[in-house]
Amino acid sequence: MAASYQKSRSIPSHLASSAQPFTAPLYLVIPAVAAVLAATWKRLSRSTPEVAMAAAAGQTVEYSTITFPPLKNDRVLRAARGEPVDRIPVWVMRQAGRYLPEYRKFMSDKEFFAVCRNPKQVAEITLQPILRYDLDASIIFSDILVIPQAMGMAVTLLPDKGPVFAEPVDSRAGWHKLQDRLLNDLGLKATPGMSSAEKNKLLVQHVPKLVSPSLDYVYAAITETRMQLDGRVPLLGFCGAPMTLAIYMIEGGGSKTFAKTSALMHGDPQTAHEMIEVLAHMCAHYLMNQVKAGAQALQVFDSYAGALSPDIWREFSLPYMTLIADIIKKEYPHMPMICFAKDAHYGLDALAESKYDIIALDSSVDLGVCYKKMTAKGKGVQGNMDPTVLYAPPEKIKEVVGKQLQAAFGGMSTIPTRYIANMGHGMNPDHDIEHLGAFIDAVHAFGKK
Repeated sequence: MAASYQKSRSIPSHLASSAQPFTAPLYLVIPAVAAVLAATWKRLSRSTPEVAMAAAAGQTVEYSTITFPPLKNDRVLRAARGEPVDRIPVWVMRQAGRYLPEYRKFMSDKEFFAVCRNPKQVAEITLQPILRYDLDASIIFSDILVIPQAMGMAVTLLPDKGPVFAEPVDSRAGWHKLQDRLLNDLGLKATPGMSSAEKNKLLVQHVPKLVSPSLDYVYAAITETRMQLDGRVPLLGFCGAPMTLAIYMIEGGGSKTFAKTSALMHGDPQTAHEMIEVLAHMCAHYLMNQVKAGAQALQVFDSYAGALSPDIWREFSLPYMTLIADIIKKEYPHMPMICFAKDAHYGLDALAESKYDIIALDSSVDLGVCYKKMTAKGKGVQGNMDPTVLYAPPEKIKEVVGKQLQAAFGGMSTIPTRYIANMGHGMNPDHDIEHLGAFIDAVHAFGKK
């Protein structure tokens, strides 16, 4: 679909149902200073071949506005704003994934992160569940670990094991080494005697250069997907929460004990805070670039929120989750934002005091109780069907979903506002495709006369 380009580089701070101009990346030739180009090349070598070639040619990324197709289904956005809806909106985490036969076929001969770096392939996968189901939102196909990759960390996705980092950052020395490498990649040099805290301050000041152009392939994929969606449903962008990303970087992948993370956070909290601070600013700027590329709502995934103690989460996650929302809402006050702190029910009240619009719930909490508490504070909720329910027969799924929604909202005379239906976590690879359809149908059927 042809895009309409305009000269204005302004970005609207809110979303509506009509066509909206958003900034999206276009490569314009701009003469670059040799020293800056050399530093940029180091980062671009970790990006797509197309972006890397642009750097070699002395090009950089600029933004121009694109007019996207009018949005036809804005239920998720209306729910986030607390506006009436004609049915409960629903989408599911990992809705584009291995449970879909078309996804398995598409990915059978491809490497995961290579696909993430291919905008057209990302768009195709993102649309797979939208073409199959009557969903009310799409979420860009990507991975939370693209941010560590943008920092120069090598991450491999191994079958049956998950992500593996070639060089974990599990010590003060490891963090200082990464700080110096990032500064060098940015064309900056630490002065003799510069402290780690001073290096961190310098990195934070230059964070925009860490997330672009190295992650321009994500922004290009968002723009491509918005065009291919043709206004069918909104497109969500996302990132991992800073503490969750730090845990992956420290552990070198997934973990059951989180021993290295616990040792660092308890034994050297300054180093842990410095790492998470840089990640938080990277997340914020990464998400803002997603908005510029066309994302219509944002979700922050704190997948490891409950991995350690409540005190650890309050110290090392909550302030930085809050910081991300503060930064984005200052620039885009009406951008719908969702936060998901898995297994951290103790943090829900604190998150309700943040600038997130929607608090996503895992399956461990009562939907009705949380809905009443959150809406009393002007927040909405998302969730929180137990994903294991999808192993039940379709008719049983419809029964369970109906009972949960009736228990939470049955006393209401209208369809609930500020509510988005979802799972308490993502789809599993062995979930039956027909069973997800039963879940979606049951959600949409609730409240209809």
